[in-house]
Formats: sequence, structure tokens, C-alpha cells
Amino acid sequence: MDYLRVADLGVDGLRSALDLSTRAKEHPSEFANALTGREVGLFYMKPSTRTRVSTEVAVSQLGGRPMTLRNEEVGLGKREAPADVARTLDRYLDILALRVFDHEHLDIIAAHADSPVINLLSDIEHPCQALADVQTMAEARPLPGSVLTFIGDGNNVCHSLMVAAAMLEVEVRVAAPEGYAPRPEYVDLASRYSRVTVTSDVAAAVDGADFVYTDVWASMGQEEEAAERRRLFEGYQVNEELFGRAGDEAIFLHCLPAHRGEEVTDGVADHARSRIFDQAENRMHSFKGILLHLTQ
Repeated sequence: MDYLRVADLGVDGLRSALDLSTRAKEHPSEFANALTGREVGLFYMKPSTRTRVSTEVAVSQLGGRPMTLRNEEVGLGKREAPADVARTLDRYLDILALRVFDHEHLDIIAAHADSPVINLLSDIEHPCQALADVQTMAEARPLPGSVLTFIGDGNNVCHSLMVAAAMLEVEVRVAAPEGYAPRPEYVDLASRYSRVTVTSDVAAAVDGADFVYTDVWASMGQEEEAAERRRLFEGYQVNEELFGRAGDEAIFLHCLPAHRGEEVTDGVADHARSRIFDQAENRMHSFKGILLHLTQ
């Protein structure tokens, strides 16, 4: 089984991975030898801080051996065809996790590898981040019936988050400028599981929410659009006034890195109810949960 999209797990699989993530966090010794003798390839086409460190540590703490591969070594899609890379690495590795620009590369690799393939990030989904997000949310309050508001670009983070949250019976609201809403197919998919609203009205989207989540306005690879995006997203900053419209016990979430002063103010990022560094920690525990689920 592969984990390229959140929906790949199904509801039962998502709950299983989330349970394993929680157990791995609370009782790490229980799984200390779960991956003994297994080689896990970690491929990075894009630079990373949290993803690289959290995945390497997760594999090591499960008793496996992480092997980090950089694109200058592999040349995915340029020096060598993705299918050939998959066929080769599949002979060496027990699991392959990749952080790429083009999601199509993941689909090709998964089609030509027998070992599990994990999406560490692509242009349309960030499913490992989503599992860390819902783990952090579940630590704060019961998920069924709660309300999550995502503010900003309807990007890969938004796609995976809205589907994962909806699969766990969370109402999802997305506030985005016109032209930056999440893809319709992801809105439709999430709507199969829970109520989903997409709007440009930020205040209405935040009112009474239990979780308020944002991400950078211009992601890696969108640097040329940064100035225009800052203009369009100006009214979508999560500041103290906007966060104050959420529920009294609402928590703030951000996948990091944050561009403080743009999509979020220091006052919210460092708020007593901010859980952004719990999220960052949970990237490690949730990756353990995915590895354990896929290798059971």
C-alpha cells in the first residue's frame, strides 16, 4: 500500500495511522524495533527542515535505517526516468518516501515499485503534514463536530488537511481570495465526509471556529508571484483581532515555516493557544504512525 494522498488510507486506515501516531508518541519504546533491518529511502527534490529531520529521526527511533537522497544525485525526470529510478531503488529499499514538485512523479514511481511509497510533499497534497495536523487537533479536543477554518491559499496543505479533517467528522471552512480556492475535486471529496464551506469572507469563516489554520501566501517555487500574492492576500492575515472571533478555546495552527508579519502576526503565532510547535513535533510521531500502518 502507498500513501500518496490522504484518501488512500480510507477512514479506517486514517484512524489506524492516527492511533499508531498517538501510541508512538506516548509509548515510544513499544515500537523501538518495529523497523529493525529495514532500509527507508528519503528523497528530497525540495529543501526541507522539519520533514527531513522528523522523518530521519522517526525511522531511526523505530529501529530502521534512513537513507537520504538528494535530487542532484538522482536527477529525477532529467538524468533518469522516474520509472527507472523506482525499479532501481525498489531493489535496495524497503520503503521510499519522496518530497517532489510534480505529483505525477509519485504516481509513476508508485506504479513501478513494489515497496510502499510515501508522499512527503507534492504540488497537490501534503498528506504526512495532514496526519500531524489532525493528531495535534485531537490532542486539543474531540474531533467529531468541531470546526476547522483554513485561511489563505487553497494549496497542497489545504487539500490534504480538508480531506483528513472531514474524514474525521470535522466541519471544514476555507477562506481564500477569488482564484485561490482549493481544487473543486478536493472540495467534493471532503464534502463526502463532512460539511465543507469555501468562501472569501474571512470573518464569517473564523466565527466560532475551534481551529484556525493558515500557511504562507507564496510557497517554494512561487517566489515570482510573492508580491502579487501579498497584495491579494492582504485581508487574510491571521492577527489578534481575527483570531479573537474564533471560539474561546480555539487553537492556532501553521505547518511552518511562517512568514511572520504576512499570513500571521507574532501575537497569534506566539499566542498561549498556538500549537504550531506541537504540530512540528508531531511530524515525527505521525510519520512513525504512517510507517507502522504501512508495514503492519
